[in-house]
Amino acid sequence: MKKMTCNQLGGACEKEFTAETFEEVQELAKAHGMEMFQKSDTPHMGAIQKMMALMMDPNSMNKWMEEKKHAFDALPNE
Repeated sequence: MKKMTCNQLGGACEKEFTAETFEEVQELAKAHGMEMFQKSDTPHMGAIQKMMALMMDPNSMNKWMEEKKHAFDALPNE
């Protein structure tokens, strides 16, 4: 199991997500992002806007995903 924070994934807080794979971490972070969006959490709204802008350019989004996956893979197992 590895841990990444919302902040490490481009978010706005230190909530930790624990998962076996990067894909699992993505799903946990996505659910958290949706929850924060529904609450209109101001810091997260800014992070969501940045992510939406990133998604407009597939090359940038792919590069971002590769960087985050590499960071996850480099983390120690806990």
